[in-house]
Amino acid sequence: MLATAAMSVVMLAGRRFGVMEEHPPKHITRALMPGPAHRPKPGENVLSFLSHFGFGAVAGSAFAAVARGYRTSAPIGTAYGLAIWLSSYGGWVPSLGILPPISRDYRGRQWVMAVSHVVYGATLAYTLKRLNARKPSGLTSGSRIRGKSGTTRPAPSTASPSHGDDQG
Repeated sequence: MLATAAMSVVMLAGRRFGVMEEHPPKHITRALMPGPAHRPKPGENVLSFLSHFGFGAVAGSAFAAVARGYRTSAPIGTAYGLAIWLSSYGGWVPSLGILPPISRDYRGRQWVMAVSHVVYGATLAYTLKRLNARKPSGLTSGSRIRGKSGTTRPAPSTASPSHGDDQG
């Protein structure tokens, strides 16, 4: 959600500086709600906020699942963010008639949305890198290992073996 918040700041700045009008997530939400696709509807602000953060969370979770076990970097995250932008605003969003494709959209929105997705991807990669750096690298006492059959067993102890001193 941090990555979606970071990209939203870019989108808000684009609107504030007059480069972009309404945010595309609002257009998408409005079009998917019952009624005329391009007319404002009650509740669209809350729904567009929730759907945008929900979409960002799902996309971020997908990235985290694919990147599991690998180091994430800003270039990889940036490529992921741009892939989302291209597949959304060059794919399914125009195919549903919500917004024009990138090639026919006005430049202000093109640039703001491209930059916001770069920020999303880079923030996502950086956040995952930081979270993964905080995880312990080895097994800890009390850890369990899942076997092929799905059953779990205690992890081998890392303590030194007893020399029989406590027998008796």
